[in-house]
Amino acid sequence: MLVFPNCKINLGLIITGKRADGYHNLETVFYPVPLNDAMEIIPLPDHIQPSQAIFSQSGLRISGDEKDNLCIKAYHLLLNDFPQLPAIKIHLHKSIPMGAGLGGGSADAAFALIALNEKFALQLTNAQLIQYALKLGSDCPFFIINKPCIATGRGEELIPISLTLSGYRIVMVNPGIHVNTGWAFSQINSIRANTNLKKQEDQFPGSIISLPLTQWKEMLFNDFENPVFEKHPEIKAIKNAMYEKGALYAAMSGSGSTVYGIFDSAVQYSFNFHSSYLLYSILM
Repeated sequence: MLVFPNCKINLGLIITGKRADGYHNLETVFYPVPLNDAMEIIPLPDHIQPSQAIFSQSGLRISGDEKDNLCIKAYHLLLNDFPQLPAIKIHLHKSIPMGAGLGGGSADAAFALIALNEKFALQLTNAQLIQYALKLGSDCPFFIINKPCIATGRGEELIPISLTLSGYRIVMVNPGIHVNTGWAFSQINSIRANTNLKKQEDQFPGSIISLPLTQWKEMLFNDFENPVFEKHPEIKAIKNAMYEKGALYAAMSGSGSTVYGIFDSAVQYSFNFHSSYLLYSILM
């Protein structure tokens, strides 16, 4: 079975507080974008040791131990409740950069759950798939729904919304910088402690997103941008370049390091970024 996990961007992202369990509450709007990986899942012959998942990959290199891959974890998570699952082979072709604020790994995990459910007729509902997905990561449940959503809690409390960027062009640039998510959250904690910064309800992404896109620039913010831009000014330079080239709105996605710009599809632009940067231009 072949599936094509897509990425997402964050339209605004604010941290509303730290929880007793160590996680943070946030509000953001997740928006799916058709930059896709490709994943094939096939059952292995009967003589292969059962309860085994063989993984291979191509495209952008995936770092880390194979046993920590979220697709493998998705298989074993389902195997606990469905021991009849056969041994499988998963091949993943990566086009979505990793650690980039685009949710590529979470998308792969969610699509693995969806594909296994369909391929082997497990008859899980979307609500049940969401519960499995949450065990794999806070933003994995979004990719089960895979429609524009206001996300709160850790990112797992989702409210689908009517929002379309159809007809706009989204340009995404990833400079290949890894921003440690734990570090990024620690910087937010420090800022809040020093300034007692509070967010008003009308600053929440879920409220702002209903306004015309031309108003987002002055109102829709990502709390991670200031500390990340201070440490990595080259990421800030990408955002500035987006506006210089005519973006209606530009922001960093998640905790970075990808920056996206939303352009009128009729706008002509060209960028002169470092040759190592990954650039994607997608007509929605």
